[in-house]
Amino acid sequence: MDCAAHPIAWLSRGLAALRFAGKGHRAPRNDRRTGRWVSLLAGCLLSGIVHAANEGDPHYTAAGFFDIHVCNWPDEPRFLMAVFSTTRFEEMARVTVFAPDGRSVGTLDLNRFRTFETKSGQAKRAFISHLGLPEKPVDGWYRAEIMLKDGSRIEARDFVIHHFMAYPSDTLPAPGAAAVPVSTELRWNPIPGARYYEVFLRDEWAETESFASGLLTEPRFAPPRGLLHPGGEYVWRIHARDSDGNVLLGDFNHGSLSPEMRFGVR
Repeated sequence: MDCAAHPIAWLSRGLAALRFAGKGHRAPRNDRRTGRWVSLLAGCLLSGIVHAANEGDPHYTAAGFFDIHVCNWPDEPRFLMAVFSTTRFEEMARVTVFAPDGRSVGTLDLNRFRTFETKSGQAKRAFISHLGLPEKPVDGWYRAEIMLKDGSRIEARDFVIHHFMAYPSDTLPAPGAAAVPVSTELRWNPIPGARYYEVFLRDEWAETESFASGLLTEPRFAPPRGLLHPGGEYVWRIHARDSDGNVLLGDFNHGSLSPEMRFGVR
């Protein structure tokens, strides 16, 4: 996806609109915790608004936008994250993902989604599923077969290169550090293959959404003045990715998410 067409300011607007949907019940504890890092997905969820503006890009179809990423996260085995976002969610019957060799990788759970609004105010849903990696993954075109309730079938594609991105190392402040200066800069070693980073920082006790740095091209981030407070406890994570919008690879091809790291401010 061409993220350059969507200003960073949209991220905060989209995050404010994101919410767990489905029968109006409170999300399970693990999902609430995951929701704190929902900004990782904002770049995908805010894309694909106008299909006509993306003719020739196989991620975009008349039914919606499809993208799939190779993910290396600390709390589960390496996996494929499949995302399908659409304004035609009431018409969706099934979305099945196939590997380059034609074998089914899995079906998206249409009961689990996040809802937000497009720039024009139109309701949109993003269906997000973690799918298992094929036993012998092959690089190539992954295909999403989108079936509508009227029986229509639409195909979207994303080219996937199976590469696993490492976690960041030598992070500063070190995990568990105390008495960190309020004006500290967060740093880490460059990750091979990573062109972009994003830091997600939240107050341990405030139960608020994470602050998102926006995409960074250097392995460091200085929190804006007023974000850290004396005596505060904070949790941060680093998301690394190989690209930012590519007609072949989509939003990005592979990325990693660091474990949660905590520090205290003096």
